[in-house]
Amino acid sequence: MMLRTERLLLREFQRDDWELMHAYQNDARYLRYYDRERMDPGESQTLVAAFLSWRADRPRIKTQLAIELAATGEMIGNVGVRRDDPAGSDAEIGYELNPDHWGQGFATEAALAMRDWGFGEQGLTRLHAHCIADNAASSNVLEKLGMRREGLLRNHVFQKGRFWDVMLYGLLREEWAEMMAYSRDS
Repeated sequence: MMLRTERLLLREFQRDDWELMHAYQNDARYLRYYDRERMDPGESQTLVAAFLSWRADRPRIKTQLAIELAATGEMIGNVGVRRDDPAGSDAEIGYELNPDHWGQGFATEAALAMRDWGFGEQGLTRLHAHCIADNAASSNVLEKLGMRREGLLRNHVFQKGRFWDVMLYGLLREEWAEMMAYSRDS
């Protein structure tokens, strides 16, 4: 599976992608909202192995794609849509980006493509996401996807010596269809 955007190629993971992913996942900027000081190489390898195994599922229940810069071929992050229930039509969207590429719209561009694939190709009826409330950049990405804030879980996560609030977001198929119709008409 492969999705193309204006500046990105969203492609299946390759076994050796774990090294690039491991490098950015150990950047202090990336780790700001995670309860760890660093990622073990074995964890990164296991994660990529899971992404690879998901490709065999029919229909696809979990899809995680590498984000690659179309101009250079550099892998800069990943984005995915994951159903909790194989028979369900509700899925979670998630993304992460190498901090060296933050602030350039890449996360939004990749997540928009996955959102459209989820509703258009996978027939989802609902897409949901969550993020640490203090993570304004991630909240902005979710809002640019058209997602609505559905709730706040106060003091939901304890990490880095403190409690963090978690924001919940959701987007319904009907809302996505309205956005698509509006963008075609304008």
